Amino acid sequence: MHRQQLLDLLTRYRTDFMEEAAYVRRAVDFVAAHPDCFERSLLPAHVTGSAWVVSPDRERVLLLHHRKHDQWFQPGGHADGDADILRVALRETHEETGLEAHHIRLVSEALFDVDIHVIDNVDYAPRHEHIDVRFLVEIDDRLPVPGNDESHDILWADLIAVTRFNNNRSTWRMLEKTRRMRNALAG
Repeated sequence: MHRQQLLDLLTRYRTDFMEEAAYVRRAVDFVAAHPDCFERSLLPAHVTGSAWVVSPDRERVLLLHHRKHDQWFQPGGHADGDADILRVALRETHEETGLEAHHIRLVSEALFDVDIHVIDNVDYAPRHEHIDVRFLVEIDDRLPVPGNDESHDILWADLIAVTRFNNNRSTWRMLEKTRRMRNALAG
């Protein structure tokens, strides 16, 4: 994937959330202006890839308690120069859950969510922004999820309980999209 493919994904993506629509516009402008947008060394921002992991019935979400940031998040991380942001999201899901790739099912190659958020000073960089491109994946919630050393803990949270772990607007937005999907499935 070349950054043009990410630009295509972003320009095709539609959202009902005004804040997210503004993030998409900013992401398009940023990616178009920065050939090195997938490099974590690019400051004040760079592109990252994440996966919103749901159970097959869309009743539960997989969350990881991130060691460096001491917060609960979905799997995801730096592209480190890989312009295939879908591959990045799937790789990070595999690495951070500890599950074999065949247990991780991509629901759609279309974007699920786009967020831009600030990362405070960490070991490797000063305060900067992540332009986080997110995909929807499904994992059987009956499987044991071993995780890895990047997280303190990993768990399946019922939709009703997700905001107890992370109540930021980004998580709320993905949670709301999941509720809408679940309701559409129940139909």
